[in-house]
Amino acid sequence: MATQMFEGKGHAAVYQKYRFAPGKELQQTILSYLREKKAIPAELAVDVGCGSGQGTHFLGEHFKKVVGTDISEAQIQEAKDTPCTPNISYLVCPAEELPFAAGSVDVLTSFTAAHWFDIQRFMREAQRVLRPGGCAAISTYTLDMSLRHGHCSQQLTRVFRECWDKILKYSNNRVKYVLDDYKEIFEALPFPDKKRIIDIYDSIPMTVEGVVGYMESTSSYQTFKKDDPTAATLLQETEKRLLETMGVSSRETPVEFLVRHVCVLGCK
Repeated sequence: MATQMFEGKGHAAVYQKYRFAPGKELQQTILSYLREKKAIPAELAVDVGCGSGQGTHFLGEHFKKVVGTDISEAQIQEAKDTPCTPNISYLVCPAEELPFAAGSVDVLTSFTAAHWFDIQRFMREAQRVLRPGGCAAISTYTLDMSLRHGHCSQQLTRVFRECWDKILKYSNNRVKYVLDDYKEIFEALPFPDKKRIIDIYDSIPMTVEGVVGYMESTSSYQTFKKDDPTAATLLQETEKRLLETMGVSSRETPVEFLVRHVCVLGCK
C-alpha cells in the first residue's frame, strides 16, 4: 500500500519553501528521451505525487496541459497558492487511482515520489492511462549529496553529512527503493521499451539556509523531530558550523548543492 508522509500543513509549507525543482541535467535527460520517442509535442502531461509543484512547473514549459496530482490536500493547496502558468492545474487523488480516461495521457512523470506509492497498483494505472506511444519518466534524487563552495567544499560536505546521517537513521523503510537506485521500480514498469539511468548529476544553486531547510523538509527529519526534541537544535548547530566553515555570517550565502539523480524511462 502507499505511504503518506507529507500530509501536515506545516510540513507542506516547509516542503514548498525548500524543495528544489528538477535540475537541468535531469530535465534534459527526460526531454531528450521524449523527443527520441516522439512523445513531444504533446497535449497532456500528468505529474504524479507532485507535492507543492516543483516538477510540475518544469513540465508546464513543454506541454499544452499539465495536471499535478498528490494525495495530500495540504501539498496541493501549497501548489495552488504558488504562481504558475495557466496551463497547469492540480488535483487531490492517490497515485494508484488517477482520474483520467484510459489512453488519455501522453506523458506521465513522478519526481522523487514513486517510492511512496503502492508500486504495482501505480504501474497498472500508468499502463491504463498512457496512450500507445506515451511515455513515463519516473525519477528521484539519491542520498549521494555534497556541497561546494570555494576552497572549503570538502569540509562543508563533512559537516552536512554528519547531520544528514543522523537524520537518515529515521528514514522510512520505503527509502530502500532509492538506495537501490529505483531498480525495483524499473523492473515493475510494464513496458518492454524502457531504460534506467543512474548517473545524472546536477548542481543545484542554493543558500546555507536552503540546505538546512531541505533537510528539515524530509520525511526522515519530520520523524526525527517527533521522536527527539533535540532535532531542531541539530539543524541550528549544523547551520552555525556551515557558516563558520565558510567564514561568513549570512544564511543567504550561496552554495552549490550537488545531487545524483536516477531516472526510469519507458514508452508504452
